[in-house]
Amino acid sequence: MIVFLLRIVLMLLSIVAVSMLIPLGFAIYHRETDTVFAFLLPMVAFLIPGILAFIFKQKSKPVFSMKAGFVVVASSWILACILGALPLMISGYVPSFFDAFFESASGFTTTGASILSSVEALPVSLNIWRAEMHWLGGMGIVAMTVALMPLLGIGGFTLIKAETTGPDKGKITPKIAQTAKILWFIYIFLTFIQIVLLLLTDMNFSESVFHTFGSLGTGGFSMKDSGLANYSPAAQWICTVFMLIAGTNFALYYLLMQKRGKEFLQNTEVKVYWSIVILATAAVTIALLPVYKSFSTSVRHAAFQVVSVLTTTGFATADYVQWPQLAQSVLFLLLFIGGCSASTAGGVKVVRWTVLFKQMMNEIKRMLHPYGVFTIHLNGKAGRKDIVYSVAAFIFLYFLLVAITTLIASLNGVDLLTSFTSGLALVGNVGPGFGKVGPTGNYGFYSSATKLWFSFAMLAGRLELYTIFIFLTPHFWKR
Repeated sequence: MIVFLLRIVLMLLSIVAVSMLIPLGFAIYHRETDTVFAFLLPMVAFLIPGILAFIFKQKSKPVFSMKAGFVVVASSWILACILGALPLMISGYVPSFFDAFFESASGFTTTGASILSSVEALPVSLNIWRAEMHWLGGMGIVAMTVALMPLLGIGGFTLIKAETTGPDKGKITPKIAQTAKILWFIYIFLTFIQIVLLLLTDMNFSESVFHTFGSLGTGGFSMKDSGLANYSPAAQWICTVFMLIAGTNFALYYLLMQKRGKEFLQNTEVKVYWSIVILATAAVTIALLPVYKSFSTSVRHAAFQVVSVLTTTGFATADYVQWPQLAQSVLFLLLFIGGCSASTAGGVKVVRWTVLFKQMMNEIKRMLHPYGVFTIHLNGKAGRKDIVYSVAAFIFLYFLLVAITTLIASLNGVDLLTSFTSGLALVGNVGPGFGKVGPTGNYGFYSSATKLWFSFAMLAGRLELYTIFIFLTPHFWKR
């Protein structure tokens, strides 16, 4: 069984290694000789074992248990973060392992929190790699498990159970492998479209690829120290739209492909998601009117920052810490929400808050009608009876991790706002928070031990908590 699990992990890591061809191509094109070797060495080192693992198959496939599935996914993500850190270390631009691992974990988990004080000092190829980790990690949580688990002998959606605390996420096609192909096709198609659109603005090819990877992966790494502030309004609007798209359930886009737009519009989570975006954008726009003296400028900054925080992307066009208190308060509250389930966004997810809100309304009704029978309806259908329990357990564990991360951050002597929003932004995979970790700050001042815990918090948040925390339960280690 151990050999079988190792073989699967090596094959997955070889896929990540192959993806280094993209930044390697940029390194060669821009003649960045100091990074060519930094990509070649880890790529070859991890690609060869993966190829051998694929060629030399076992004659008999062992029975693959749910426990083994968790081991594969968790270990694969951790090792992928180590692999992603190697080019940063070998090139010498991020020599510390703890800093490089934090940066890599932030990339693959699409958090976008950085330890770098100046990203413009990095070569183009390393910046592209940082953004590509967003792109790989973003679709990873949506479809990587779906694509891998059939090879391992269990259901594709098994390891993202936390996302089924709302409506059940069934297959969009009878075959799970076909589902994975459709999701990847949609993702790649949207990637191509955004790159082309950004090329029509003031962005060059490298910048277009970089910000496309970040937008659709809902990442947040920047190629400029000023973020997207100095790019044209057109480029900012394009990123806003694609962040909004990436924060929506990708499986629902299949409905649009099948000309089932009515079902898409009737989806409960989508309606709540759009309502939050509209109301939050309106509130922030009103708060910004005295600042920018222009409605178009105010609504552009408001929409961009609202969508960026809600979808846990973390891009910025302005230092929102300097905005009026109303605007800051709205953005602060959005840190608690997140995007839609089965999207590339992180956070608690809109569907979970929707379930709790509906349960609250049912409790109010039950107080008025003690003998009444009330159920939670999602997408026009009655939900499972255990939905509320599952959601409540997830949210409790989520904020427990936020609380622990806040306490660990406070050991570094930072203020409460910085500590709390560090925990909230990292567990929710948002990236920037408030205080010293605002849009113009970074996480470089934290100690190495704290950064290691932060990396764990980002991984736990991206893998919906249970995939990581299950290793801490005594039941997992019992035969």
